Amino acid sequence: MAVGPARLYAAVAAGGFRRYATYRIATAAGVFTNTVFGLILVYTYLALWDERPHLGGYDQAEAVTYVWLGQALFATLALQSGGVEVDLMERIRSGDVAVDLYRPVDLQLWWLAADLGRAAFQLIGRGVIPFVIGALLFPTALPTDPLRWLAFLIALVLAALVSFGIRFLVALTGFWLLDGTGALQMMMIAGLFCSGMTLPLNAFPGALGDVVQTLPWAAQLQMPADLLMGKTSVLHVYAFQAAWAVVLLAAGRLLVTVATRRVVVQGG
Repeated sequence: MAVGPARLYAAVAAGGFRRYATYRIATAAGVFTNTVFGLILVYTYLALWDERPHLGGYDQAEAVTYVWLGQALFATLALQSGGVEVDLMERIRSGDVAVDLYRPVDLQLWWLAADLGRAAFQLIGRGVIPFVIGALLFPTALPTDPLRWLAFLIALVLAALVSFGIRFLVALTGFWLLDGTGALQMMMIAGLFCSGMTLPLNAFPGALGDVVQTLPWAAQLQMPADLLMGKTSVLHVYAFQAAWAVVLLAAGRLLVTVATRRVVVQGG
């Protein structure tokens, strides 16, 4: 009996979830690491906000909330890599991607489904616990309206699409590069700086702040955080995220077409 496309990609996503669920020690280590880094950042932010109250339009409780959201989403959105792009780049390097291209499935949708499964596990297995610990230890600015939380979850799905779009494009550079390490490292630096993991993007000064808030990385942490804390409208966040998701995914689809037509698979 033939399996429909929707069921196929759902099975791929479920497989991605199960794959990461098997790494229990790594997950526990990740929870510990995110909690410790969250504590370090919180005390750093508290000291900074003591000197600069309402920096970036946040009070201290909102700044603390931002920190713990960042720790919850760090692995979920693979802000510094750690998603399926590593596996895809290795398959391109070895030539195994040729097998993927012969499958009667869409290459981009296959890897997207796998990455969404990974992201779902990382949110549940690694993101929730540090977030809850932070909320219990420090005053936060979390909403009580369940509709706001629902809107936030939708924003996370859109953020995951943007995140995958960026990382998929980086992985595809492997069709032209002998070694994708440099591209991955550049992505890691951009992810750390431009996503707002180190400092909220609305706290960046002048023109720099205006620029980074228009880049796709802003759709991953800054936008969902501002939506959850009521700093911006839901429609603005969704429109920004959806626009970047469409652009990045369309660019990835175009690049796959170019790569498979014009580039000899390395090692294949």
